Amino acid sequence: MNADEFRQKGKELIDYIADYLENIEVNRVTPNVEPGYLRPLLPTNAPHHSEDWENIFQDFKDKILPGVTHWQHPRFHAYFPAGNSYPSILGELLSAGLGTVGFSWAASPSCTELETIVLDWLGRMLNLPKTLLPESDNKQIYTQIDINGNSSEQNLNGQNSLQKRGGGVILGSASECVLVSLLSARNSALKKLKSEHPFVEDGHLLSKLVMYTSKLAHSCVEKAGMIAMVKTRILEPDDNYSLRGNTLEKAILDDIDNGLVPFFVSCTLGTTSCCSFDNLVEIGQLCCREGVYLHVDAAYAGSALVCEELRYFSNGLEFVDSFNFNPNKWMLMNFDCSCLWVKDKFKLTEALSVDPIYLRYKEMDKAIDYRHWGIALSRRFRSLKIWFTLRSYGVEGIQKYIREHVRLAKIFEKLILSDDRFEIMGKVSLGLVCFRLKGPNFLSQNLLFELNDSGLIHMVPSMLGHKYVIRFCVNSERASEYDMQEASRIIKMYADSVIEKYELENGKIFAKECPEAALKLKRMRFSLSKMASDPKSYNQRKVMRTPTIFAETGKYLAKKCSFVQDDEDSI
Repeated sequence: MNADEFRQKGKELIDYIADYLENIEVNRVTPNVEPGYLRPLLPTNAPHHSEDWENIFQDFKDKILPGVTHWQHPRFHAYFPAGNSYPSILGELLSAGLGTVGFSWAASPSCTELETIVLDWLGRMLNLPKTLLPESDNKQIYTQIDINGNSSEQNLNGQNSLQKRGGGVILGSASECVLVSLLSARNSALKKLKSEHPFVEDGHLLSKLVMYTSKLAHSCVEKAGMIAMVKTRILEPDDNYSLRGNTLEKAILDDIDNGLVPFFVSCTLGTTSCCSFDNLVEIGQLCCREGVYLHVDAAYAGSALVCEELRYFSNGLEFVDSFNFNPNKWMLMNFDCSCLWVKDKFKLTEALSVDPIYLRYKEMDKAIDYRHWGIALSRRFRSLKIWFTLRSYGVEGIQKYIREHVRLAKIFEKLILSDDRFEIMGKVSLGLVCFRLKGPNFLSQNLLFELNDSGLIHMVPSMLGHKYVIRFCVNSERASEYDMQEASRIIKMYADSVIEKYELENGKIFAKECPEAALKLKRMRFSLSKMASDPKSYNQRKVMRTPTIFAETGKYLAKKCSFVQDDEDSI
């Protein structure tokens, strides 16, 4: 493809993307395909000779597009929003066109410097503590450690009580942010233990470290613990699905009594299961007192801090050592784009710095090298899409978008509660609504299976306590009241079908004349369809299973589920 062809095909592709997004509702939300559908449609080997663009793109439309889940569809209510907007798309296009690999300042000065600037913009928009933000003026203080944590007699921006130590970086995902923060905390903890026990092997010291998180924390926290090879304590939240200080304190004291070393806590603002908030004030004060590193994962809810009236859940942020949120969820920016701020950038870079001679350059003592702030060396020009989006919408436009999603979630909540067969689980505070059919869990479970199989709407499940819930998140940038009404109509229509099928075999379940005991149906083992971003469900065991509900829908249990919950006596 030469430049002239690129101009022509590029313009056509932009038109195609615009048409796709403007008419996306004509598609099924999820594709009607089975695993492995694509293999027979494509050649075994890559083509030996070049092919025409027209044929390539036609194959995309005929073979690839039918297997796409349409995340921007107005009836896609699964997971959390997948940020998308025209300015962000153009930023991604320009980043790809420039082909920059910005691992250091020398590799592309504007790539590094724009990243620092937009992170400062975002931090101020979210009203983050000043301890997390980089230095706002141009004063520099010469010390023994440079801006990347490297020792030098004449380097700047280092260990001085007057010098700002906070800073931020753009990474690929919240999972990466949590892992990087954990590695920083682990390095500091091991360094301290080594100074106290210089003759003890590192492996033995590592075995003493223990980290803590809530049962409702994202599964990436537990995975980070696995990668870092540290013990992980999963703690129970309270009745409001919030991790509390007294629960954490008991766990920490018990571990200290057992000779372990508490060193890291990961809190969540906006849990995946139900958008609940851990008690940062209680936990933060405890972590400060015990000298434990505190990280906050606000992947979804963090964007809401741009609205002053939604900052009620941020009390206690002054105690945190690091904070991450994902603009690619609820700030109209395309994946991947996750922002991490740390209180002490030197501890972070000390844990991750590797400095071969071929990556050194003359100005390295005066500039930030973000290769020291994460796992990867190579880095894309992600700051362009942030810059394009913030300038195109402005803070006011971002606020309007988020406030509208919050308003629409409240409308959907009212629509669901207008039908007394349903109940809401948890508080609807942002854009997520968790609901279920009253009664045994399998009713909500089969409702969700039938809804998702219809292709008309897509949602995912979670477990709150022992109750199976359906998560409904307002995701589309153009979501409207009509979309909430249409989603409610579809849900209630399929609820009619699920309840009717059950009642044909088992009698009335919602009839007024039935006593309350009618809701206590025979105990059954039910399966839980586990989504990729769902928190891990605990106290479960794998079993052999067979369909046990109704003939028409029993196949879904055997086909799509892999876990069975033992305890349903109280439901």
